[in-house]
Amino acid sequence: MLPNGILETGSISVADPASSKKRVLEQAARLLAGSADEPDAEHIFERLLERERLGSTGLAGGVALPHARMPGIEESRGAFLRLAEGVEFDALDGGPVDLVFALLVPENANEEHLQLLARLAAMFNEEELRERLRKAEAEEALAILSGKSSTHAA
Repeated sequence: MLPNGILETGSISVADPASSKKRVLEQAARLLAGSADEPDAEHIFERLLERERLGSTGLAGGVALPHARMPGIEESRGAFLRLAEGVEFDALDGGPVDLVFALLVPENANEEHLQLLARLAAMFNEEELRERLRKAEAEEALAILSGKSSTHAA
């Protein structure tokens, strides 16, 4: 499951109305934006988009893991979106994406970045976890992703 502090209830959006890949990345950037002295949503969006241009972060099973390294942040952070309807995301299986976990890591955190992505990919590869997230409200989604949900077989 996710390390403590990466995801908070305020960075989770369920039944999100984003209707395109670009809108998903914009909403993810808003959720990832921190306090006024940190990078704003526009800069985060630009980094996510820049990474996406290198190759889609859409996996299989309706999941996308957009991510970027970001100067000016000290700690990794995530945002989770469950979309109201699946969107085209150039996913590996060609299917629409409705579960999105966006990840922002400090610019020089290469190893941490790779470890978090591997952990997320493994988590979202579990069909049971995906199905539970598709039904969960924000607080339950946080519990599922952080491994604190009483009904998840960890």
